[in-house]
Amino acid sequence: MTTAPTDSETNMSIKNPQYDFTGQVALVTGAASGMGLAAARAFAENGAAVVLADLNQDAVDLAAQSLVDAGYRAIGVACDVADEAQAAAMVDTAVAAFGRLDMAFNNAGIQAPPSDAADETAENFDRVNAVNLRGVWAAQKHELRHMRTQGSGAIVNNSSLGGIVGLPERAAYHASKHGVIGLTKSAAVEYAPRGIRINAICPGVIETPMVSDMLEGQAEAMAAIVQQQPIGRLGTADEIAAAVLWLCSPGASFVVGVALPVDGGFTTH
Repeated sequence: MTTAPTDSETNMSIKNPQYDFTGQVALVTGAASGMGLAAARAFAENGAAVVLADLNQDAVDLAAQSLVDAGYRAIGVACDVADEAQAAAMVDTAVAAFGRLDMAFNNAGIQAPPSDAADETAENFDRVNAVNLRGVWAAQKHELRHMRTQGSGAIVNNSSLGGIVGLPERAAYHASKHGVIGLTKSAAVEYAPRGIRINAICPGVIETPMVSDMLEGQAEAMAAIVQQQPIGRLGTADEIAAAVLWLCSPGASFVVGVALPVDGGFTTH
């Protein structure tokens, strides 16, 4: 009698599709760790030159050097995406280094402390929206300035399951992530006729340093979160990277303006 493989066993046996991004250039924000680093690594492994951007200069330099040491073309750039001038300089650096810009994953984001909606501080609201929404806006704006000259490109903006649903004590964070979806959809319909595809992903709860920090010492909270996932586990950064690469690939050539849940089924209920 045979039994069906468990989810973890299935994940171990499946390899992500391979793409040929040779000659193309990818930019990833929030690339020093987590989903950003996984996406940057995946772009490099599939032939792209990669620009890794992050607020933390030392961390992003180390991440970029790890790709260079593995034989890939990569550079690290320090950038606070909430500052438009820095976002513009980041994109200019990418084009100066590698001659063009073909793909971008605007991933940089932060959490906001849980708060009763009546007690949320303006400082928390402004900070989370400065990074999560204004930062995506600024990066996308300057990426498009280069891509529209080429007449080609693909952008993926990182929203969240919090861009699709509402949860208690998450109003400020979810406002920023809902905003990313609106930004994505409007820019997508504007730029699709110009040969540039823009989409968003909506990750569920993913095993990243941000989530680990948020749940440190909260074993009961972690167990409750896992219980809420129809798939029965948290997602991995590599699974998010797989979705990002697909949306940037020719395989998604007719996909425009979507907000793709990558959440193990969380938003289906």
